[in-house]
Amino acid sequence: MKVVFRVVVLFLGMTSARTHSFAQSGWFWQNPLPTGNNIGAVATLDPNTMVAVGDFGTILRTTDSGETWTFQSSGTTHDLHGVSFVDANTGTAVGNSGTILRTTDGGVTWMPQFSGTVEDLAAVSFVDSNTGMAVGGYATRPPTPPDRATGIALRTTDGGVNWTIQASRLQMSFQGLSLLDANTGIAVGYSWGGRAQVAVILGTNNGGATWTYRFETTLGAFSGVSFVDTNTGTAVGGILSNRFIVRTTNGGITWRVQSTGEMGALRAVSFVDTNTGTAVGVSGTILRTTDGGDSWTPQPSGTLNTLSSVSFLDTNTGTAVGVAGTILRTSDGGDSWTLQSSGMVSFLQGVSFVDANTGWVVGRAGTIWTTTDGGHSWTPQFSGTKDYLRGVSFVDTNTGTAVGGAGTILRTTDGGHSWTRQSSGTTSLLFGVSFVDANIGTAVGIVGTILRTTDGGDSWTLQSSGTTHDLLGVSFVDANTGWVVGTGGSGGTILRTTDGGDSWTLQSSGMVSFLRGVSFVDSNTGTAVGDSGTIVHTTDGGDSWTPQLSGTRNDLEGVYFVDTNTGTAVGDRGTVLRTMDGGANWMLQSSGTSNFLSGVSFVDANTGTVVGGNGTILRTTSGGK
Repeated sequence: MKVVFRVVVLFLGMTSARTHSFAQSGWFWQNPLPTGNNIGAVATLDPNTMVAVGDFGTILRTTDSGETWTFQSSGTTHDLHGVSFVDANTGTAVGNSGTILRTTDGGVTWMPQFSGTVEDLAAVSFVDSNTGMAVGGYATRPPTPPDRATGIALRTTDGGVNWTIQASRLQMSFQGLSLLDANTGIAVGYSWGGRAQVAVILGTNNGGATWTYRFETTLGAFSGVSFVDTNTGTAVGGILSNRFIVRTTNGGITWRVQSTGEMGALRAVSFVDTNTGTAVGVSGTILRTTDGGDSWTPQPSGTLNTLSSVSFLDTNTGTAVGVAGTILRTSDGGDSWTLQSSGMVSFLQGVSFVDANTGWVVGRAGTIWTTTDGGHSWTPQFSGTKDYLRGVSFVDTNTGTAVGGAGTILRTTDGGHSWTRQSSGTTSLLFGVSFVDANIGTAVGIVGTILRTTDGGDSWTLQSSGTTHDLLGVSFVDANTGWVVGTGGSGGTILRTTDGGDSWTLQSSGMVSFLRGVSFVDSNTGTAVGDSGTIVHTTDGGDSWTPQLSGTRNDLEGVYFVDTNTGTAVGDRGTVLRTMDGGANWMLQSSGTSNFLSGVSFVDANTGTVVGGNGTILRTTSGGK
């Protein structure tokens, strides 16, 4: 199902990310928009039409110069890294595990093609609708045996109906590719010289059957290459603080260094003629040349996010894309760049909703955002701290508490319009917090820290947990009865109290994995989740715990049950699991992302929100189905 997002430009850090979300099923993006997935490549088809591809099979298309972006169905969850169009209709995208997709209608629909490999593909280039190549793989670092290297080149002469492996197990990781004609191509990437990573450029004159080294420089990788004719091309790359740009005017036979040693590695480059080009890279770097690269001028991008790809239609009109769904557009040759993606990008850790409309999320650098319209728009709130906030608990639309680094505890009684720091009496990192009413709450953290308040946080009392293990999750069902989970010497720690924390009893999960999240719906029924897909369940208050089959080995970070049967767990690599029978069966749901997911909150069986890395906020109004 296609979903159109209206892009809202941000001013002064404020966010108003609007979506038409109620028509959607499953999980859909609320922040950032149109996506928080990393975008790996972009192609410009005409002045209005662009296609971008990225992680988790993301394909986005715009027909109005980026004012709106539409999700296209890719049919894959593999990360996509490269895309190449030869005309307004015909294009190919490539990605992990040998993924190749083909479109003949300008990116509206995509069909899988059989690549014949399971190696990751990084780049693709076509010279006409039939003839193209795709490259990828990796080079292993010595002393790993050479036969572990998987550098690979594929070729097609029938539009991808058949792909032939031209070369494989090369001591080369291909990162970029440009075909000059049906047989001649230039690929860039890296190999290993001794124990040093070497940036290399290779060329082929026989469709990729054999490759010849054309240029190399130590300590780095070439990531992008752009040719404007069969003779004139530019390659860019770098590593960490080392940047380099090289140029050829004889079809890649020889290369001349134009720039090196400057801050910020470059990831991609796009030239529209022999003189005019743009390069992008880490920390939002954008460089522009109008003299064939003899000089490069920095341009303000307005972002610190790494830019992975850039595509220009002419000397004025271009688009750059990058991590966390970043999309930038220029119509004046880069004198100004407009952010077309919207939203706030910060690592989000905790989420708490009190009804279908009203909720809060917290995260890195004191981030607190709130919504009063079910996540259609999110508004930042001033927390007064730069400490990493890990957990949040609201009991009504006004009263809430957030906890985090260095013993930070923040309290609001006006819906977050103002937050007051409370004295926790500790400098320990706090991971979780659970309030049962406006006054009674418990916070937990590292080295066995448990804090208790019965007066809304005016005073916090340190309780004896009986452990020095880190405590990561907490769930109370009433003023007296609660559970805490965390790490352990040989497995996950579970503690239970029935007297408001005056005493805590160690329970055995029977597992060897650390536990990170816990959710109880009554004094008997609860679920804890943790590393390597661990899920344990109890129906007797934790006297006994039963392992459940999660179907994943990914670490699980958070869990939320709305009743004894209906629950959702989230974790690493975009994992979302759902049960409707108390965990007897867990079903993997498509979250639409491979971003790390850390927090989950539901207000009923259907309406829930998940948060995580890259500012990820996902919403469902259909139980995730």
